[in-house]
Amino acid sequence: MSAPAVETLERRLAAARRHLHAHPELSLEEYETTATIRGWLGEADIRIVEYPLKTGVIAEVGGLLGGPVVALRADIDALPVQEKTGLPFASTVPGRMHACGHDFHTAALLGAALLLKERERELAGTVRLIFQPAEEKALGAGQVIASGALRGVQAIFGLHNKPDLPVGTVGIKAGPLMAAADGFAVEVEGRGSHAAVPEAGLDPIVGAAHIVTALQTIVSRNVSPLDSVVLSVTRFQGGASWNVIPDKASFDGTLRTFDEKVRTKVRERFEQVVHGVAAAYGTQASVRWIAGPPAVRNDAGWAETAVRTAEGLGLNVVSPLPSPAGEDFAFYRQQVPGLFVFLGTSGPQEWHHPAFDVDERALPIGAKFLAALAVDAIGKLKAQEATEAGAGTGRSTGPAREAKAIAGTVDPNG
Repeated sequence: MSAPAVETLERRLAAARRHLHAHPELSLEEYETTATIRGWLGEADIRIVEYPLKTGVIAEVGGLLGGPVVALRADIDALPVQEKTGLPFASTVPGRMHACGHDFHTAALLGAALLLKERERELAGTVRLIFQPAEEKALGAGQVIASGALRGVQAIFGLHNKPDLPVGTVGIKAGPLMAAADGFAVEVEGRGSHAAVPEAGLDPIVGAAHIVTALQTIVSRNVSPLDSVVLSVTRFQGGASWNVIPDKASFDGTLRTFDEKVRTKVRERFEQVVHGVAAAYGTQASVRWIAGPPAVRNDAGWAETAVRTAEGLGLNVVSPLPSPAGEDFAFYRQQVPGLFVFLGTSGPQEWHHPAFDVDERALPIGAKFLAALAVDAIGKLKAQEATEAGAGTGRSTGPAREAKAIAGTVDPNG
């Protein structure tokens, strides 16, 4: 792309991101966001494909020549956070904020759609664009899959902004990238009494406090130090008066794991500790699990392809540390091969912080990377089909040339 074209793309995507940032909507409430995205796609003559989704948008580019189908995904929902950035385009909705950068992801995917649309007649396949709702509640990916929007897709790709990586850097890693994220709620039942005569009751607060302490030994004594596990109790509640021992106490928290066997083992041990310690203090306990998404595990073959794509665009490729945060992109990976990457945004704060922000110079980089990766993926799938059909051997350089023609070389400095 020429310098003026790059500047025009950056301005357009920045304007889109700022509009979304100023008008955040929570999971399953993204009605105006959905309408706005549909409007932008319609203006660009990008065809929208109707699926039974209340919020979110599915669109397509290409397919004029048949060929493989690949998907690009971005999430569109915001968080219940009061913004404290001081930006001129800060949230206009009290208690609502794009504190995880989904506005950035949406704008980047819009940019990829625009780039792909410019060369639609040259695409040797179809790129399905998934603007997904409700990622923060880990519900949106399941809704998209249930709608049938993943049908026919042979590979899927997505990205997440990464504040601690500089603009111009992309983190690509095979295997686990983001954690399985489960929630738990524990209730401990005892017998209330006057605080002056504790022997007349069974104190659930003491029992629950010892359970919380004992749970920390699961990570330190039941899991290999080579396996990453985070077990955090984030809420503890019991009683309503300074001089009354209550009947019940409760606590909630979260469990983060990267390996499914470890995930199962920790949950089993959790139940044993909770019930055993509760019994030791004469109380009874119940555990309710809130199952979150599994770990995001990247396909090694697509990771190799993405590295070549990124390097072809002049990006700095690093192997990132896995994040203990959860991502419902994992549900797509259970259905089809794919890849999730981190894109450097030089942010001042981490995800979900009231002062979270991104460097908008990363917007055209994300757009070009997604567009080029989609083209390279189509080329790779066509080559695989040709090989399986006995129609040829060796590796073609055609797809890489086509991807670079669509995306152009990225200037890491914007």
